[in-house]
Amino acid sequence: MIILIFFVSHWYLSLFSQSFLQHRYASHRAFTMNKFWERFFYIFAYITQGSSYLSAHAYGILHRMHHAYADTDKDPHSPKYFSNLFAMMWHTKKVYADIMDKRFIAEDRFTKNLPDWHSLDIWAQSYTNRIMFAGLYTGFYVIFATHWWMFALIPVHILMGPVHGSIINWFAHKYGKRRFRMNNTSRNFIPVDFLMLGENYHNNHHKYPSSADFGIKWYEIDPTYYIIKVLGFLRIIKIRNNNRYIESEY
Repeated sequence: MIILIFFVSHWYLSLFSQSFLQHRYASHRAFTMNKFWERFFYIFAYITQGSSYLSAHAYGILHRMHHAYADTDKDPHSPKYFSNLFAMMWHTKKVYADIMDKRFIAEDRFTKNLPDWHSLDIWAQSYTNRIMFAGLYTGFYVIFATHWWMFALIPVHILMGPVHGSIINWFAHKYGKRRFRMNNTSRNFIPVDFLMLGENYHNNHHKYPSSADFGIKWYEIDPTYYIIKVLGFLRIIKIRNNNRYIESEY
C-alpha cells in the first residue's frame, strides 16, 4: 500500500507541476505571478519532478515550437515523422538538449516572456542530481516494497516527465476525438481525463492554447484548472484569460 501511495503521489504531483509551471505558465502565460511565487513553484517542480526535472525556459521554447509548427517537419515531436514512440521521444530529447546547451538559437517569438532560473536548471539536470533522485527512489523501494515486481516501477519514477510527455505527444496525436478540425493531428485522447489532469484534452488545447481551462464540454473536467482557480482566488496567481475562446499566438 505504501508503494502504491508513493507511486500515485509522484505521478500526479510531477504531472501537476509540469502542467502548471512548464506548460500553462511558461509556455502559454495563461496566468501570471510575482517572483516569489514563481520561485516557489520552481522549487516545487524540482522536488516533484526529481530526476526528470525540465527547464521551464527550454520547455517553453520547445512547446511553443510544437504549436507553431504542429505536424510539420519543424515540429519537435510529431508522430507523423516517426515510426514509433521511442524514436519520437529520443528526437525530442535531442532538440531539448540543443536548446538547453544553446546549440539551437530560437526565434525571438519563442523566447518572449519566458521565466528563467538558470542556476537551478543546470543543477537539476546534472547527472549528480539525477543519480541522487534515482537513488532516493530505489532506496524507498528497498525499504517498503513487499513484492519483487514493484521494483519494475522504479524506471517510471526516474523517467516520469518523458512518460507523461509520451502519453500526450504520441497518443493524443494518434487516438481519440477531434472536436475541432485543425491543420494538425491533435485529439482529445479520453473523454474524462482522470489520468493526465486535463492535459489529454489536447485538441481543445491546440484550438485555444492560451486558455487556462482545457475542458470545453461539461464533462471535460480539468483538475489542474480548478487548482489554478483556487490559486487565483487566493491571489497567488492572476489568471490572464478566463475566456477559453480567445486564441493565442502559440
